[in-house]
Amino acid sequence: MKILLTAINAKYIHSNLAIYSLRSYAKAYRQQIQLAEFTINNYTDDILQAIYKEKPDFIGFSCYIWNIGLVDQLCIELKKLLPECKIWLGGPEVSYDAEKRLEESTAADGIMIGEGEETFLELMDYYIAGLKTLEQIKGIAFTDNARKTEERNKSLDCAAKRVNTTGIRTETDISSIPFPYEKIEDFKNKIIYYEASRGCPYSCSYCLSSIDKKVRLREIELVKKELGLFLQHKVPQVKFVDRTFNCNKKQTLAIWHYIKEQDNGITNFHFEISADILDEEELELLSTMRPGLVQLEIGVQSTNPKTIEAISRKMNLDKLKQAVHRIHQSRNIHEHLDLIAGLPYEDMKTFQNSFNEVYAMKPDQFQLGFLKVLKGSAMFYESKDWGIVSKSIPPYEVLYTKWLSYDEILILKSVEDMVEIYYNSGQFEYAIKYMEHFFDTPFELYLKLGDYYERKKLKGINSSRMKKYEILLDFMSELKEMEDKLSEAINIMAFRNILVHDLYLRENLKSRPPFAEEYEPYKKIYKDFYCDEQRIRACLNPDSSEITIDRLRPYLHLEHYSIHVEQTAETGIPVKNEEFILYDYFHKNVLNSQARNISIKFT
Repeated sequence: MKILLTAINAKYIHSNLAIYSLRSYAKAYRQQIQLAEFTINNYTDDILQAIYKEKPDFIGFSCYIWNIGLVDQLCIELKKLLPECKIWLGGPEVSYDAEKRLEESTAADGIMIGEGEETFLELMDYYIAGLKTLEQIKGIAFTDNARKTEERNKSLDCAAKRVNTTGIRTETDISSIPFPYEKIEDFKNKIIYYEASRGCPYSCSYCLSSIDKKVRLREIELVKKELGLFLQHKVPQVKFVDRTFNCNKKQTLAIWHYIKEQDNGITNFHFEISADILDEEELELLSTMRPGLVQLEIGVQSTNPKTIEAISRKMNLDKLKQAVHRIHQSRNIHEHLDLIAGLPYEDMKTFQNSFNEVYAMKPDQFQLGFLKVLKGSAMFYESKDWGIVSKSIPPYEVLYTKWLSYDEILILKSVEDMVEIYYNSGQFEYAIKYMEHFFDTPFELYLKLGDYYERKKLKGINSSRMKKYEILLDFMSELKEMEDKLSEAINIMAFRNILVHDLYLRENLKSRPPFAEEYEPYKKIYKDFYCDEQRIRACLNPDSSEITIDRLRPYLHLEHYSIHVEQTAETGIPVKNEEFILYDYFHKNVLNSQARNISIKFT
């Protein structure tokens, strides 16, 4: 019998831990189990053809909010092409309405509910070895068509549509799950997902993890051994899927100490944490990590106390801010902070406050998300009481609430777009710093920028990087003309310099930006500098001592500015201090990918 476990990921760089775990747990049937991974960007027909060519007898789909629509389409067509093939679904998107889904489905034969490792193994015991009946397998819902052909033929009413369920399965000992990645070298260009714990001690009503409050830890020596394999193979990134990684201090410190001691200088580890429960020992350890070794995702969700209480979230905002600030000071860890729009008691005013408070924490990534009313979550059952209306189709995103209208949701969508383009890209750091001085709050800046995009019909256009800089220049030029109180304060020539600085921090351009200063007055200085090996060495030492100057030159760019660009951006007032900046693309900052830059004086 040929088994095909199938995942449709959101992006090519993603991998699906679930199907790897199922295969590793069912090791007795390893030779008959194959894996197939696609992305939501693949054409449906291409996925259909690829699966059909495998001629599987059993297909298992891993189902999430981002792929369920595509999975449903594939199931319908595959049933026509492979009528005897058993089609089973699993994952969070199908676990909480399994009976209803099967009653309405014309193609799926069964659903694995909740954790799938033991369930899948027992399904293989049934289909391959005949060791069990379907009724003996806990944690499944199935139709009569899920039975083997000979069993269906014995049934007098096999044509009837019946859904059978077998109750809830107890939690799996996650230390019993074998290491899922047989060939780590196959993940050279992908993110590897890893699980050191299951469950979450918190009860946030919007999150499915709150259903399983019992935290189960994988044995630490097993974790170290497996992380050692990632480090040995120099995997680029390992993303822990633990919902609150640092909920157990002993386990947290053991893992962080291990990856620090075994650091290979390449691998990055991503953790989702609660920052407000970090203590001095943990913060001190984090401050000693190699830049780029660790990145942290920290959910804030809201700073409104009434909202936090309404969603049953436990969070000490003051402690969270202190921890984020401490981590930020060390400049060695990428911090990703989250907000959710559409939560109870969060209106436009309170959300703006939440936005501005999180923005003030200076995250490296600022994720402005929108509430998704997930099936099975407490919010799913409470949403009517809260007056929350969401889409009926995945990803079940909020449309409006008692506190936020759909018009206001659309405004926040526009703000989200601007934050993604101009903040999270990291390409406009000093331009944004300069612009902030001319708005009452950061939220107002992104709001006005979104309005500008709307008026100029720029929304939805995939503009080039250079075009985005030009849009900012036009936006600020218009602001200077229209706002009398700002006309003296906004210095467009200074802003041009700052835009050029941002551009060269990220890219060694082949052609000069159209808004850069004239090249000719400084042409001789540039030429003499690139020929002066001793001067270049003096600027770059000690990092360049073992690199030939011929190899270095293509990675260098010298640019003249009539002001001190970074100080001007910080103060909002042109700082008259002519300088040349040398951009060194050979030595980039691992956290933000910016070129190292050195201010140079020429006499």
